[in-house]
Amino acid sequence: MKSNTRAVTAMAAAALCAVALAGCSGSDSASESAREEAPAEAAASASMSMSMSPSAMPSELEGKVNAKELAPYGKILVNGREHTLYLFAADKTKESTCTGDCARVWRPVLVTNGVEPKAGTGGVKQSLLSTITRTDNTKQVTYNGHPLYTYKADSAPGEARGQDLTEFGAKWYVVDTAGKKVTTPPPSGSASPSGSMSPSAGMSGTPSPSASY
Repeated sequence: MKSNTRAVTAMAAAALCAVALAGCSGSDSASESAREEAPAEAAASASMSMSMSPSAMPSELEGKVNAKELAPYGKILVNGREHTLYLFAADKTKESTCTGDCARVWRPVLVTNGVEPKAGTGGVKQSLLSTITRTDNTKQVTYNGHPLYTYKADSAPGEARGQDLTEFGAKWYVVDTAGKKVTTPPPSGSASPSGSMSPSAGMSGTPSPSASY
């Protein structure tokens, strides 16, 4: 009888060990999975942060606004890299209404670490430059009260592929040195870039965030 009792006890102990080992294995797998997911989440977060940051702009160019001749629009505002700047017709006051998906395509012109916007070449007026505080507490450059943006599809100086586009509920325009919108339409035959986003059409591909000024 004692032999049987010892056998039953041994079997029960073995079963408990098996359960404990299985639990440990499951816990280890979950921990390993969490460790694998963490770097991916961190990378995604960093990428999103970069899409709204002027950190890729050399310090001497951060906050600088110039003006360049661009046919058929005349002299228009550009940033320190000579990329075209735009105003958003939906910004009726000195506040930006372009946030979320909009700000990933139409990138706010930001300054950091106390940098103030500065007039460069081409007749830009320092008196018309200022900043506003966005909802995420970043500082956005304004000109004549208009928050300024660059357009994701403008990949090089001299491009203005966002001119006269209607996206995210309103028109986008290049800006002259007086701080007024330029309503001249794009040259005949020019087309909006594929992959642009509008509220009515939805997203045609998810824009990949990248550093902007």
